[in-house]
Amino acid sequence: MANSKRDLFLKRRLRVRNKLRKMADGRARLSVHRSSKNISVQLIDDVKGVTLAAASSLEKDLGVIGRNNVEAARKVGAAIAERAKKAGVETCYFDRGGFLFHGKIKALADAAREGGLKF
Repeated sequence: MANSKRDLFLKRRLRVRNKLRKMADGRARLSVHRSSKNISVQLIDDVKGVTLAAASSLEKDLGVIGRNNVEAARKVGAAIAERAKKAGVETCYFDRGGFLFHGKIKALADAAREGGLKF
């Protein structure tokens, strides 16, 4: 029986997250979510269970509302790197969820690295 796209996505997400939890070592998690119209990212402290910083293409000051392309992902990545520095976070691990590390996800990660975050 063939698996649906959603089932494959969920399996990939669990596989990625479980591998990352083993290597977490108390670092924050940079979690990415991509929908058909927007992209968002959160910096989460799993030990305390709180969000330290967040950025989304829905924010007016980024100027990419309603766009979900590589340019928007770069702006969101740069914004999360800046906000992470303000929150005092320099190192984290990148949780891409079930999304493939390609295109928008890769652009977001590269922009966050250029902004000073270390994965």
